[in-house]
Amino acid sequence: MAGRLLKLSSLATAVFASSGVYLYNRQLDFNDLSLIRFGRAAATTAVISYDYLTAFKHVDYGTEEYWALKSKVHQRSAERLRELCCANRGTFIKVGQHLGALDYLLPEEYTTTLKVLHSQAPQSSKEEIQQVIREDLGKELSELFVFFDEKPQGAASLAQVHKAVLHDGRTVAVKVQHPKVQRQSSKDILVMEVLLRAVHWLFPDFAFMWLVEEAKKNMPLELDFLNEGHNAEMVSNMLTHFPFLKVPVIHWDLSTKRILTMEFAEGGQVNDREYMKAHGINVNEISQNLGKIYSEMIFIHGFVHCDPHPGNVLVRKCPKSKKTEIVLLDHGLYQVLQPDFRMNYCRLWQALISRDMSGVERYSRKLGAGDLYPLFACVLTARSWTAVNSGISSVPVTPSEDVEIRTNAALYLPQISDLLNRVPRQMLLLLKTNDLLRGIETTLQTRASSSSFINMSRCCIRALARHKRSKTQSRKKLLQITLAESFNLWRLSMYELFLWLKSSLLGRGVSTLHAFLHRMT
Repeated sequence: MAGRLLKLSSLATAVFASSGVYLYNRQLDFNDLSLIRFGRAAATTAVISYDYLTAFKHVDYGTEEYWALKSKVHQRSAERLRELCCANRGTFIKVGQHLGALDYLLPEEYTTTLKVLHSQAPQSSKEEIQQVIREDLGKELSELFVFFDEKPQGAASLAQVHKAVLHDGRTVAVKVQHPKVQRQSSKDILVMEVLLRAVHWLFPDFAFMWLVEEAKKNMPLELDFLNEGHNAEMVSNMLTHFPFLKVPVIHWDLSTKRILTMEFAEGGQVNDREYMKAHGINVNEISQNLGKIYSEMIFIHGFVHCDPHPGNVLVRKCPKSKKTEIVLLDHGLYQVLQPDFRMNYCRLWQALISRDMSGVERYSRKLGAGDLYPLFACVLTARSWTAVNSGISSVPVTPSEDVEIRTNAALYLPQISDLLNRVPRQMLLLLKTNDLLRGIETTLQTRASSSSFINMSRCCIRALARHKRSKTQSRKKLLQITLAESFNLWRLSMYELFLWLKSSLLGRGVSTLHAFLHRMT
């Protein structure tokens, strides 16, 4: 097997060399040479692969010793992967952050270890930031701003944000791309592709090529800050009816593909319960409003902000109205859902909420899950198959069920890999988004509340009615669709009122939403 690894290393190097990836720009320092970055990634991949190939030779499968050892192998492999991401930075950190968000798809050792990458992103020097601004805007910092904070407000894998003040007195946030990211990203993705193919050759059950496919598609969009600015304006206009949503205004005259200047918005991270307590912000209100925002994006518009990690979602009291607001940042990564996909996704969630198991199977299959539809339902909801059968809106999430789900993520990794390669590419970012939102709800202790399912159901009803109206020109049919939509929404509102009254009177919630929704559908 060691010989196979050496052969693999030679093959990877040959592919790497033939593609010209090792050619480098003279301006790069030693650590940024493509050959060095590739060698580091190849060495880490080889060490991790060898560990998995040899660690279990003298241990019987399924024993306590086996599972304890497997957890240790997962842990040290995750740490090696984290060290690689921190060393190579840029695209590697971005992909590592993506993996760290997949709480219910990957073993806990990986997600827990890789989550720290959100706080370990590299920083560019003041000179590098000045150079990017000079090249793109053609002026010095002093000509553009009366104040520019050299210390970044935050640093991410692709860019960092600085607070500044314009000559007219307005405070802005200036997002500046790390200067080397553009040059390195395409080469880094090629390196990942070579190494992932190699790992798949060694471990046929490991099929994570979707990760490279998504990086190839999304990285150029995330590196174009003008695209991010347009996304921000689009979602702001799309959700203008939500007074609690704040999207910072873009300053187009000070924005380029590598620089995005926007209105400065202060606030605490959405998972910071202490900040909310100190500022009199209701945790349940935040959770409910965040659910409304994302249900509207996913089910009604099919235009979804796919990076809601806590650093990109702030909460605050509006300086003017003093009302609670959610500030949505970082609009580089959006998923546009195709109409047929979105309708099947709507129907699947309605089936899950109403405990319609035939519908769960039917629409899971339509979304590409095939015979893995039970696993798909569990992955989508982060619930056990028992809870899915009992009704996810009627059975509360328990710590033991969470442990079961995380354990199964390790046990069924080959099946999960197969599933992720089967489903439409649009589903992958939705799964990541679902996991990030669930992580926020878990921190806020509001997960699986009846209100979240009611919000989803309301959006599903509206989306399906809108879709039906688009398919007919008959006035009679249009009237029937509109009346049915209004009636179902009214019934849902009455049920929500019933839940609120009962909760107020008895001091506790109820969990019979699935029966009500089943009668509606």
